[in-house]
Amino acid sequence: MIVVSDLVGTLTTGSPTLGLVSWVRHNQSALRANVFLARVLPRYFLARLGLMDMREFGVWTLIAALPLIQNPTEEIVREMALWSVERVLWPKRRKDVLERLARHKEQGAELYIASSAFEPAVEALGERIGASAIGSPIEIANGRLQFASDLIKGRHKGEEVFKRLRVDRVDTAYGDTWADIPILKRADHPVAVYPDAKLRAAAVEHGWEILE
Repeated sequence: MIVVSDLVGTLTTGSPTLGLVSWVRHNQSALRANVFLARVLPRYFLARLGLMDMREFGVWTLIAALPLIQNPTEEIVREMALWSVERVLWPKRRKDVLERLARHKEQGAELYIASSAFEPAVEALGERIGASAIGSPIEIANGRLQFASDLIKGRHKGEEVFKRLRVDRVDTAYGDTWADIPILKRADHPVAVYPDAKLRAAAVEHGWEILE
């Protein structure tokens, strides 16, 4: 049995990007962290007003935040990922969804967290619940952190997930936005978790379970 869940908005309301910024503020430079937040604030308000897609805003901040980490090493990236989970993602976890995943695990399911977030953070959260990670890989190039390939986002997210799993369908899938629809459509039991408007409409149309 294979169970796939999105991360941000589905398993937690915390932000991996804010987790990274928090790590930078406390471990490298509060000034750089504050300047970054001031830089993204105007776009955040545009997204909140509906003048910019909130998911696109999240992707932009993910890309823009990685270079904040100075002199990155594998150890520093790991430290940042654990910090992000411990201080930001886990405290804001959705306990109802995680309880479901725990029951799946008890029944022998293979759990996977699929997210456009940087893979080390996805892996760190996965370790907490016994799940494997399908995230956006990062690399160190010329002394800077960057994404190793295109982020797993939009319709490409579903393609990447099933490519890595090497299956055509999964038993259960959890997601909270329209970007999760391609995965939910290929699940025997799709669950829309606190869904956005587009996903809610799709869930109602297809008769999917809505959890909220």
